[in-house]
Parts: sequence; structure tokens; C-alpha cells
Amino acid sequence: MRATDEVRRSVKQNFHLTNRHGIEESSGMKHSLTLCGLAVLLAACSNQPESLNRSWNRKKAAAYLDRREAEWRAWPQAARGQGTFCVSCHTALPYALARPVLTSTAGEQIASVEERVLLEDVRQRVRLWPKDEPYYSSMEQESRGTEAVLNALILADHDSLSGSMGADTRSAFDHMWATQQSQGDNKGAWPWQVFNTQPWEAEDSLYYGACLAAVAVGIAPENYRANPAIQDNLELLRQYLKGHYAAQTAVNRIGLIWASQYLAGLITSEQQRSLIEEIVSKQQPDGGWSLSTLVGTWKREDGTPLVLKSDGFATGYIAFVLQKAGLSNDDHVRRGLSWLASHQNWWNGGWSGYSLNKRRHNPFSQQSRFMDDAATAYAVLALTEARNASSGQAMSASKRAEIPHSFLVRRIEPRISSQRSHSPW
Repeated sequence: MRATDEVRRSVKQNFHLTNRHGIEESSGMKHSLTLCGLAVLLAACSNQPESLNRSWNRKKAAAYLDRREAEWRAWPQAARGQGTFCVSCHTALPYALARPVLTSTAGEQIASVEERVLLEDVRQRVRLWPKDEPYYSSMEQESRGTEAVLNALILADHDSLSGSMGADTRSAFDHMWATQQSQGDNKGAWPWQVFNTQPWEAEDSLYYGACLAAVAVGIAPENYRANPAIQDNLELLRQYLKGHYAAQTAVNRIGLIWASQYLAGLITSEQQRSLIEEIVSKQQPDGGWSLSTLVGTWKREDGTPLVLKSDGFATGYIAFVLQKAGLSNDDHVRRGLSWLASHQNWWNGGWSGYSLNKRRHNPFSQQSRFMDDAATAYAVLALTEARNASSGQAMSASKRAEIPHSFLVRRIEPRISSQRSHSPW
């Protein structure tokens, strides 16, 4: 490390002499500087994954995610019929995607209790479909469409680890296709819960939902995306995503980059190049990204200004998606990862996010922590993706033993459902 620093200082001093005094180097000096510079660059690149691994605490991140998922499902307003609970876009879905990647790196042998509870909840909802009440009875069609996509994604992601699709996952996809819209302006998308809240429950959020559906199909095992029975549905989905692309805000179009890594024909190479250029142009000087810069002209309902500083959700989401797009070695991604590694909260193990909808005065309320939940999950996904890329491992290669049904945690006692006419956050 000391030798590397000396080389770096030597290169810097030589370039300063050239820049400040106009000294003309010989070709040999240029060649030496080039080799030194290359050596420093390679050393920095090879050392970054190791540095990232040392600078964030996986066990604390896992503990945060488990704790918040437990608090969410125990919250009375999350309760639904038959003892189930709402699979939220802000807490439960990110948890389902991020928590499994920490299983091996946190030194765990089996899935965490909360992960198993969530999976069993989703499976129960799938088995009860459509007898169980929707998430929100006041918007049944939208609730069914939203839940169908989330259920399929969560179960497909879980099954991708074993490479075998379970019966509940197949049923979840059947429900998803059954709720896909087949006519109208949004043909190919899904009815979506709209509470006029960003980034997942606004008027344009059905595009986000369609991107999640595409990810679900793409990651499902047994080459599910090639199933002849779903090709007409996939074509409707492709046409919707392509036809509505231009009208989307950056945060929705980032989801399309993610989906396009698993499902062909969603975005052209020129569109992806232009979008990536737009995304990296929004990177903050400190290396992070701010969600407020990705939602167009959106304004908070209480009139307070949006938070413009870097946040864990935007930085984690973008760094994760850009790595999926093959940009693991890009400088913008590396700076984003460094920001994430240095911004894990020491007091709770999570990362911070900020509400786009109103200023939260009580940092300990459920609603105040929703964006922190999403921020933590996507920070974990981004940092773990970097770790796997550096070691040449694919996430799906981390095989977990199938957990016997007898090891599932205690049955969730039925609770009285508390229907609400507005979003809980």
C-alpha cells in the first residue's frame, strides 16, 4: 500500500511539473508515466471490491432488514385477511429481493425467520386467490393487479436460487397474466394502486409495475420466458413498455434497464445508451444520487421542498441496475458504491432515504422509515452485486438447501383486517 501511494505521488508530481511549467517530457518519460498511471489504476480497481467489503457491515444490514420486516408485518395497518399482511413496495418487496443475498455473506446457514414468514405469507395469498380479500377493497382491480405482480416476482426470485419453479410460483404467474390489461391505453400493463405518492404509487407507477413483471418473467427458472403459452402476453408487455417509454420519468425508465437484462426486445441500444448518459449526468459531486432528481416536476403534498442531497435508495437502485447492465467497472458506478459503503448508519445498520411526499417530523414513525427500508435493501443489492462481480460469482450460484416445511416459523394468528382508503405512507 505504501509503494502504491509513492507511485501515485510520483505520477501526480510529474504531471504537476508538466502542467505548471510546461516541461516537455521525453517519449521515455511519457512511457514511464503511462505505465505508472496504469499500475495505479489497476491497483485501485482491484482493491476497491476488497475495500468495499471491509467498509460496510453485512450482519448489521441483515439485522436492520429483519427488524423492519418484523415491525412492518406486525403493524395493524399492514394486516389483511386470513392472518396475512400486505406485501408493500417500500418494505416487504425490497426485503424479499435483498435479504437472500445476505444469507451466505452474513454467515447464516438457512433463510432468516422473517424471510420464511414473508414467503409463506405470499404463498398463502396465492393459494387463497381470489377468495381472500384484496389489499384494498375500495380499489379491488388495482389491488389485484399490484399484488399479482409482486407475488410473482417474489416467488420467482426465490425459485431462481434452486433453479426449479414451484407450483405456487406457477399459480402466481397465472394470476399475473389473468390480471394483465388486454385493451385500452395501458394494454399490456397491470392495474396499479394509485395513492398519489411517489415513487411506487403515483399515476405513472403502473410503468414501474410492468417493469417488475418483466423482471419476474426474466428471472423465473426453467426458461419460463420461452413458454409458448405466455408469448402473446409478453408481446403485449413489450409493446406497452416501448410505447410508453418516452413519457416516463427517470426513476421509471431505470426499471426498464433492469428488466431488459432478463427479457429481450424492451429497449434499443441507443435508448439505453442515452438513458445511462442521463442517469450518470445526475450523479452528485459526492458520488451518490438523489431520488428527487429522478421524478421530474413532482412536488410534495405539504409544499415543503424536496431533499436534494444523495440518498441510499437512489444511489443503491442506480448502482445495482447499472451493474446489471454490465457497468461494474464504470467510474460512476464505483463512486456510487463508495458512497454507499461510507453511508451505512452506524446506529442501526441501515441506509437513509427521504420521502418524496411530505416532510416527516417523527423519524421513528413507521412512515418515516419506509424509504430507509427501500434504501437499505437496494444498497445491499448494489454492494453485494459488486462483491459477486469481483469474485466472478453469479448470485444465483449461491445455493441454499430447501427448508423443510416443519422448520417454518409459527403460524401467523388471524388478525382482523384493517382496510384503508389511502396509502399507509
